[in-house]
Amino acid sequence: METKLTLRMDENIIHAAKKYAQKQGVSLSKLVADYLRLISVKTHSAKNRTGIEPTPILSEITGVLQKASRRKDLQKEYHDYLEEKYL
Repeated sequence: METKLTLRMDENIIHAAKKYAQKQGVSLSKLVADYLRLISVKTHSAKNRTGIEPTPILSEITGVLQKASRRKDLQKEYHDYLEEKYL
């Protein structure tokens, strides 16, 4: 079920958002709805795992770091590199 939502914000933000939506080939309503859906899903799933709601920046960079098993490999590679360089 769709419901009308009224948002109040700076006129410049609205203008820029409309231009962005137009470049993306979507309506501003769809753009906002997709964004809200995205952050609600990310927040909901992340909050369930940790009990803490992540900040938008944290949500954005989540998954960027490598898995712990790969990190051990990198530590060994770096250790080997330092041994070769200094011994």
